[in-house]
Amino acid sequence: MALLDGRALTKTYRLGKVDVHALRGVNVAVERGEYVAITGPSGSGKSTLMHILGCLDTPSGGAYVIDGEDVSRLSGKRLAQVRNRKVGFVFQTFNLMPRLSIEENVALPLKYRGGLSRHERRARARAVLDRLGLSDRLVHRPDELSGGQRQRVAIARALVGEPAILMADEPTGNLDSRAGATVLETFDELHRAGHTIVLVTHDPNVAARASRTIAIADGVAV
Repeated sequence: MALLDGRALTKTYRLGKVDVHALRGVNVAVERGEYVAITGPSGSGKSTLMHILGCLDTPSGGAYVIDGEDVSRLSGKRLAQVRNRKVGFVFQTFNLMPRLSIEENVALPLKYRGGLSRHERRARARAVLDRLGLSDRLVHRPDELSGGQRQRVAIARALVGEPAILMADEPTGNLDSRAGATVLETFDELHRAGHTIVLVTHDPNVAARASRTIAIADGVAV
């Protein structure tokens, strides 16, 4: 069974008196250990698809199973629980808490999850930061780091909960070419280590790093 399995996914938004069909029956499957890029122009539906795959939203129609669990019709609270346990997110704008240290930022998802002591949360955060070459930045705050370093912190935060899948939405969009290349090399290393990665991008050079590409146009996989 695929790690992610979406069948005939649709998503319709109501804007005033107009229905906007963001997805029109998309089929998508991602196996464990794959590195998949979802590409398409602005407005194609790729971000909507990622929101559904990442349990940030539910489809209007179709079925979606992640790691053996059908999440198509879950309540918002239950969907958030699944997302916290199974998905790690990396965003274009980093989304780090400016007043927290790097270590505290990375440990934060574990605090929301519960079940671990503060000492255990900090130990896990330090371990993943060390893995990504950031062990000398534990007490720094986000504004004391470069853009590339902040994105690697965001990757560490996504990984700290040991999710089934890592999802990245335009992860190099706010970076210069050198920092972007470093971040993409980090994804390459994570893929080689066995992580499942789904990356959304409009940049063909970024998509080329993945082992497979799903192109979205007008709400349909093409």
